Amino acid sequence: MKVSVLKNHIASGGLDNIFSDLYRDINVARERYIKACVGFAETFGEEREVMLFSAPGRTEVGGNHTDHQNGRVLAGSVDLDVIAVVAKNDSNVIRVKSEGYDMDTVKFDMLSPRTCETAHSASLIRGMCAMAVRSGYNVGAFDAYTTSNVLKGSGLSSSAAFEVLIGVVINHLFNDGKIDAVTIAKYAQQSEREFFGKPCGLMDQMASSVGGFTAIDFADPQNPVIEKVDFDLAQNGHALCIINTGGNHTDLTDDYADITVECTKVSQFFGKRFLREVSETDFFADIADLRKQVGDRAILRAIHFFSDNKRALDEKQALSEGNFDKFLKLINESGDSSFKYLQNVYSISNVSEQGLSLALALTDKFLGGRGACRVHGGGFAGTVQAFVPLDMLDDYIAMIESAFGKGNCHVLKIRPVGGTKIF
Repeated sequence: MKVSVLKNHIASGGLDNIFSDLYRDINVARERYIKACVGFAETFGEEREVMLFSAPGRTEVGGNHTDHQNGRVLAGSVDLDVIAVVAKNDSNVIRVKSEGYDMDTVKFDMLSPRTCETAHSASLIRGMCAMAVRSGYNVGAFDAYTTSNVLKGSGLSSSAAFEVLIGVVINHLFNDGKIDAVTIAKYAQQSEREFFGKPCGLMDQMASSVGGFTAIDFADPQNPVIEKVDFDLAQNGHALCIINTGGNHTDLTDDYADITVECTKVSQFFGKRFLREVSETDFFADIADLRKQVGDRAILRAIHFFSDNKRALDEKQALSEGNFDKFLKLINESGDSSFKYLQNVYSISNVSEQGLSLALALTDKFLGGRGACRVHGGGFAGTVQAFVPLDMLDDYIAMIESAFGKGNCHVLKIRPVGGTKIF
């Protein structure tokens, strides 16, 4: 359909059934897609035959920092996403114009990493093409206009959503949808590692690509075990909130790195690469010797791993059984473990800034034993996650935004699908 016609089709409600599955607010979605169509037309022309694509951000629900040790996680795709209006072109150049950024141009027949593209979005486009070609799939040239409402620095992983989006475009434009969601996620991780230059895990990409509540077991990281869990928060009387506390991530690199370094010291004590390979029984039997070798904080962080790795499995099981009260109890336990044992709620290098601690304290007081809350994502600064009863939601938003500023409480929907062709 030509972009000018598609714009009118969206405005008349032609995609409302699709939007209702993916988004909390159909009207907002409709306006956003129309704006993207206008952006495409202004950039590439009104008479192009186009398609629409979407890839979601993700929220980590269970398993805080467990994936780095080949553990289990429970994640969910959310209704904040990267969307694209796309058309094939007849050149050998992929052109991607992301709203608010300069145009990325990538020759799809030049698929080796380029140093000048490191840490830039063009590297991800090139990387996704390269991964597809390596596996024997087709790539080609296209023009795309993208826009994102995935909050940067929120732990919702805007980069993974962009990678998955490009993978879904390649899949449907040139491969008739034959590349499965798990494979696209693996391509995205490898692209980020090899082309973008970031040694990331696989959880973000997998959650974005697969969609819904997704339980992932990384015991074999090359072949993770993935299970989707059908569960509707709203039908169980709760909303998912992500609260941006406004913390500064600039000087936290060492804090994040120390978690992996210290967990690795523990696993190496037992001759293993990852804590997932270590016997929990052996670990607790050797606490005295471990204290001498690795220090107390490393031991506490390992204790968190063992408990949260099991807890992620229990959370998945609770949702599968429809036992929401148990699920909420496990979320609170995970939050407590992250605070006391993983110790990623504030940085010891700046103890005067404890926005996450404050948000958790205010949420605990407000909920009064209902709902649940925990640190969200990597921690130390940024966001917390809260499951808030619907009858308390408006008052909760007012309370938390009075402390952290208007617009910093984001109410999200766990959408049932991951990266997808919309139209």
